[in-house]
Amino acid sequence: MAARLPESSDLIFDWNAESATFDWTRARVELNDETLRDGLQCPSVRDPSMEQKLRLLHLMADLGIAAADIGLPGAGPRVREQVFRLAREIRDARLPIAPNCAARTVVSDIEPILDASQKLGLPIEAATFIGSSPIRQYAEDWTLEKMLAASEQAVRFAVEHGLPVMFVTEDTTRARPETLKALYGNAIRWGARRLCVADTVGHAVPHGVRRLVRFVKEEIVAPSGADVKVDWHGHRDRGMGLINCLAAIEAGVDRVHGTALGVGERVGNAEMDLLIVNLHLLGAYHGDLTRLREYCAVASEAVGRPIAVDYPVMGADAFRTGTGVHAAAIIKARKKGEDWLADRVYSGVPAGELGIAQRIEISPVSGMSNVKFWLQAHGYDPANERFARVLFDAAKATDRTLTDEECRALLVSVGA
Repeated sequence: MAARLPESSDLIFDWNAESATFDWTRARVELNDETLRDGLQCPSVRDPSMEQKLRLLHLMADLGIAAADIGLPGAGPRVREQVFRLAREIRDARLPIAPNCAARTVVSDIEPILDASQKLGLPIEAATFIGSSPIRQYAEDWTLEKMLAASEQAVRFAVEHGLPVMFVTEDTTRARPETLKALYGNAIRWGARRLCVADTVGHAVPHGVRRLVRFVKEEIVAPSGADVKVDWHGHRDRGMGLINCLAAIEAGVDRVHGTALGVGERVGNAEMDLLIVNLHLLGAYHGDLTRLREYCAVASEAVGRPIAVDYPVMGADAFRTGTGVHAAAIIKARKKGEDWLADRVYSGVPAGELGIAQRIEISPVSGMSNVKFWLQAHGYDPANERFARVLFDAAKATDRTLTDEECRALLVSVGA
């Protein structure tokens, strides 16, 4: 009979668990998926088929993603038709997803959102956006008065026609406080009930995110007295898309945005899949992680972007090792009779919670433990010294991990 496994707290001292200011297990944050709009602005992806887009919508629902940007219908008839089809699917399939559509702060961009909403009898949030940083104002020759006038016309039109409005300031992370107060404050007065803080060019670092979000909540939203939600939308130009999402949640945002595999403009957006994994590990996500790999696989195929082998969690190498020391520790953990232990002894992300298993393979840095594990896992006698020796010697003579086919051929050569 296997010995009783110690409590997890006895085996892993978690430096992440103690926080004087934030309890992740009590975090209540929603997710907004931008894959089907902002994600498709990546210059290296293709526009998915409608069938693929519909499949992604259903997978978003399976994952508990609360909202999705389904397009910018003001871009033209083709996008308008696609937006209508996606919104109809949400309605007809009763998907628990709140749709939103991007729109510049011009009435002509909001009209097709209104048209789809009225025809389908489905609320569609208008995500009206306008640049807010001084560098953008200078490049566009915009005055604050002009920005306010355009924003007022757009927000009032949407609100008066019954559309929920998310007012988005592009490049918020490089905007002046007084500009944000003017734009956001007036948007609230005009009827917007959601504000989106956007790190459009991936400029922010975590402490800047916290400072900015708290400024918006404390200096703009709270004084308004209105029930206004705050979103965070970030890009990863400096590689901080994911960590900035976590910082925004710590600062109190109600919803964060991301895309499958981080696809998006330039080098992309915060990775929705990695965000979900991290929220799960922190205790703030309670959905079904086993659907996550399918979500990523469908997205990868849909946009024509292969998943890199070393991509965290989803890459082919994420739960694969050929290193002798690592393999030996995993094998010893498995011998104790607990998958929980084997899943964590050399991994910060438990493979089993994603519905998959770790793989131990044979490479130049393998030990005999790798070889014997491979033999047993593939139906051979791990005690057969001849089999073990031919694989071990081949591994030490090569410059890469041996494939299963190569291993089998080597065994055939010695009479297996």
